[in-house]
Amino acid sequence: MNQYDVAVIGSGSANIVLDAALEQGLKCAMIERGRFGGTCLTRGCIPTKVMVTAADYIREIEGLPKIGVEVAPARMNWETVSRRVWQKIYESNDILTYYQAKKNVDIYQGTGYFTGEKVLQVALNDGTLSEEFTADKIFIAVGSRTNIPFIDGLEEAGYLMSESLFGDKYPQTPYKSLIILGGGPIGTEFAHVFAAAGAKVTLVQRNTRLLIKEDEEISAQILKDLHGIGIDVLLNHIPTAVRVENGEKILTISHKITGETCEVRAEEILLASGIHPNTDRLRLDNTSIVTDNRGWIRTNEFLETNVEGVWAFGDVNGEAPFRHKANYEAEIVAHNLFGGHPLQDWRWARYDLVPVVTFTYPQVAHVGLTEQQAVQSGYEILTAKHHYSSTAKGFALGFEPGDDHDGFVKIVVDKKTNTILGIHSIGPQASILLQPFINLMNAGETTLTPINEPIASKAVKQLRASRMTRYLDPHSVKSIGETMTPHPSLSEVIMWVRYYLEGKQ
Repeated sequence: MNQYDVAVIGSGSANIVLDAALEQGLKCAMIERGRFGGTCLTRGCIPTKVMVTAADYIREIEGLPKIGVEVAPARMNWETVSRRVWQKIYESNDILTYYQAKKNVDIYQGTGYFTGEKVLQVALNDGTLSEEFTADKIFIAVGSRTNIPFIDGLEEAGYLMSESLFGDKYPQTPYKSLIILGGGPIGTEFAHVFAAAGAKVTLVQRNTRLLIKEDEEISAQILKDLHGIGIDVLLNHIPTAVRVENGEKILTISHKITGETCEVRAEEILLASGIHPNTDRLRLDNTSIVTDNRGWIRTNEFLETNVEGVWAFGDVNGEAPFRHKANYEAEIVAHNLFGGHPLQDWRWARYDLVPVVTFTYPQVAHVGLTEQQAVQSGYEILTAKHHYSSTAKGFALGFEPGDDHDGFVKIVVDKKTNTILGIHSIGPQASILLQPFINLMNAGETTLTPINEPIASKAVKQLRASRMTRYLDPHSVKSIGETMTPHPSLSEVIMWVRYYLEGKQ
């Protein structure tokens, strides 16, 4: 059986770990079933933000007359936008070429799975099977995919999801009309994009509000904002059936409380109804690796699974489905295992300060606790809110006091200590406004907090017993590397400078 030092399953954030292992001269295996680069590059945050940015400018141009700039009506040039979308997606080919030129790495293009505790095999994309192989260290970063709800007639009618939208179903022209199922970040972002491209968009949400993980005031404001750009939002509705008539897809929906039914119709239906892990492809039943009841792999604060020599990070561990969080975890693993650092300098993951940005219109961003979460956690809190219109720059951008679509920042503070518990923002460049607070909230001394305590290697038991702490100096550029920066935001322009500095040391 072929023996590797390192095997990685997935070519997104796992590339950080693979690169670190290759720098050590280790013999490595990389397994990838689809395009190289992971969800973010091939069907997630990068291609969608190319589309979102074009949509943003259309909405901003529509608002320019109120500040004294007269312009012709803006429209999206779908051909140009699409060319730029696929330009980024095709960078996956460059990633593959990069690793093909590397020594000490075997690339397996296909679906990897376990045939034993630490034994892997790959169903190759050419229809053949690889030989079984093993590795001292295995890293699982297989990500997640769109959850497909059961709706009567859905399969027969056909539908879109991000995997197929950025695949063989990418539209040559914008849809005239579109139904989106799901009012989370993915659904609200695509609603913004296609509405700006000229589609009549109907967004159907099961919950009583949009963006349910945001503060309630933010959810209420984004509902107003989406209505303001012509998106029809139907809250508290369950889709029950789909049929096709005269080339249109007709969705029957039922109100969760009243039970009343109605129909909405569109050229196409896009699913944005949550995600589920790709662990079902791994045949984990051939191993002792523990998952929760939804299939997310359980990991500890050092990204270890319960099986010695196997780590999991990114979407697949169920903590937060963001590329910046996945990169953060991968860098922790690379630092600890391949960085040559002593045990007492190991890093660990924390998930209480994961920044979240939704690039709908306008942007929505937060880090830390909502007002409701802070109260439920037992804090005595103070909150304050400040609108864009109440600042000189906000007025310059065209916001006026009392505007229905005035942006704001809301802060949640521990009344006893003045500690910042959460920051919530909605408005232009909310993703950038968030970053100083992310840095502040991460700075200072942090004590190791166990996650999934039963999962612990000998080293982890030792570190937990030592009551390990770590100090992030707010004046040190190195602290930037241990603080998440929302991806993809302009704050990354500053964040990535840290790597160039390290290269000069």
